Amino acid sequence: MTVYLLRRLWYSLWILLGVNLLTFFLFFTVNTPDDMARLNIGGKRVTQEQIDKWKAERGYDRPLYWNAAETGSARLTRTVLWERSVSLMALDFGRSDSARSVDIGHEVKTRMWVSLQLALPLFILQLIASVAFSLLLVFFRHSRIDFWGVVLCVVMLSISSLFYIIIGQYLFSRVLRLVPISGYAPGLDAVRFLLLPIALSLLARLGGEARLYRAMFLEEIAKDYVRTARAKGLSELRVLGRHVLRNALIPIVTSAGSYLPYVFLGSLVFESFFGIPGLGAFVIEAIGGQDFAIVRSMAFLGAFLYIASFLLIDLLYSWIDPRVRLA
Repeated sequence: MTVYLLRRLWYSLWILLGVNLLTFFLFFTVNTPDDMARLNIGGKRVTQEQIDKWKAERGYDRPLYWNAAETGSARLTRTVLWERSVSLMALDFGRSDSARSVDIGHEVKTRMWVSLQLALPLFILQLIASVAFSLLLVFFRHSRIDFWGVVLCVVMLSISSLFYIIIGQYLFSRVLRLVPISGYAPGLDAVRFLLLPIALSLLARLGGEARLYRAMFLEEIAKDYVRTARAKGLSELRVLGRHVLRNALIPIVTSAGSYLPYVFLGSLVFESFFGIPGLGAFVIEAIGGQDFAIVRSMAFLGAFLYIASFLLIDLLYSWIDPRVRLA
């Protein structure tokens, strides 16, 4: 186990470095520091002196990738790529490239809790609702309930999440006036702002998850150990709960674990439409303003969370099924 963890951590280090390099190269293939300076300074008449000052304040006056005029370690330490890579690997996100020049680390810590208030209840409710609904369909398999349940899943899966947002905001905010249409408030007041986006996001994702879990349960229910359990006189509910659900935990953990990064990074679409100041909205604002420092930091953070979540999934495999060996 220890050797496996060390090997995965070593691979993860190189993956994170590769993500940072790829993000750096792709961004500066499209933009130059001068373009970024003009966009962030604003105004119709931007002088070269203003551009040079903006670049010097943010370190873009140095070479981006290398400096042929210098050799050895001095060449490495004076490039933007090297300095930004080292700072990211140390989890030092630095400051944004925008005119406000905010501390990215502080923004991440502040907005992360807002995203968690939206994504964590959604994660728990989605897991419970999709598993319960799929078990219900399997319990009534080959019946009208199963048929129309699958039809409902396909319909929910086919409708875009934007449709749910527009209809939900119009019906529950404008017509019924039950919840605010958008915005956010700290403390307990956040509940009335988060109820609608959580409900709509749950509705948008329930169809796909329920269909996936239903297919896994149907595969398990046809195996020999299920027939043996029925032959022993166990009820169908106990067969589904104690045997089928337990043996289908590995694919469920895989599906649920892949969603864990979104718990921290937030939902880009829902946070933007509902005016929730979480990490998702933070990324959208950075992309719109071409703030490379924020985009680079969030891409690195997303890769870090994905690697951590899949490592956690592998560890859970060995806990769920003792036959799984990590080597």
